[in-house]
Amino acid sequence: MDRLLYLAMNGAKSMFDRQAQVAHNLANVSTAGFRTETTAFRALPVIGPGMKTRAFVAETTTGTDFSLGPLHETGRVFDLALDGKGFFAVRGPDRREAYTRDGALEVAVNGELQTRNGLSLVNENGNPIVIPPDSTITVGRDGTVSAIPLVGIPNVATIVGRIKFVNPPEKSLERGTDGLFRLQSGLPAPADARVQVTSGMLEGSNVSAVESITSIISVARQYDTQVRLMQTADQNARGLSQLLSLTS
Repeated sequence: MDRLLYLAMNGAKSMFDRQAQVAHNLANVSTAGFRTETTAFRALPVIGPGMKTRAFVAETTTGTDFSLGPLHETGRVFDLALDGKGFFAVRGPDRREAYTRDGALEVAVNGELQTRNGLSLVNENGNPIVIPPDSTITVGRDGTVSAIPLVGIPNVATIVGRIKFVNPPEKSLERGTDGLFRLQSGLPAPADARVQVTSGMLEGSNVSAVESITSIISVARQYDTQVRLMQTADQNARGLSQLLSLTS
C-alpha cells in the first residue's frame, strides 16, 4: 500500500505539471512565431534505507518543437516571416541578445524597430535599428531596412540598417522564462547571411489546438486515475487496520 500510494502521488503530480504545460501551449496558439514546449518524464528509484519499493517521477527533458508554423499574408511592411529555419536577434529584457520567431514588428516612439512586446531588433553589431521619421520603409529579403524620405529629394533610398538573423543548431538553444531563446553558452550567435525574410507575411504558432485539447482531456483522465488509486490505497489501509483490530 505504501508503494501504491507513493507511486500514485507522484503520478498525479506529474500529470498536474503536464496539464500546466499543455495549457501554456494552448494559450499561445495565436502567438506569432511561438514554438511548442515539450516535456518528458522518467521514473527514478528513491535512494535510502527502507525505500527500495518506492520510486518517483522526474521531469527529464524539457524541449521545444521547432517545426515551422503556418504563414499568413498581412500586406503590412513590418510583418516579417522567416523563410525556413532561423531567428530574429533582439535585445532581451536582461539586455542580452536573444532570439525569437515573432516577426510582428512596429516602430517605437523613439524610432527603434521593435517587436510588439517592446524588444528592440538589433543589427549585426548588436545595436538597435532606428527608423527615421517621415519615411517610406522597405525591408529586403536579406533583412536590409531602407528608408525613402517623404520630403526632400524624392526616390533616394537610405539604408537604415540590416536586421541580424541567426541560425544556430537547435540543440544549442534553451528557452528562457521570458519565452526567448538563447545559446546555452551564454554567448551571442553569429549572424547567418543565408537566412532570408519575406515582408507582408507573418508566421503563426506551430501549436495544434486540436492536439492540445485532446492532450488536456487525456491528462485529466490520467490525473483522475492516479487520484482514484490513492483513494484505493487509503481504503485498503483502513480495511487492514480494521482487520488487525478485530484479531488483536
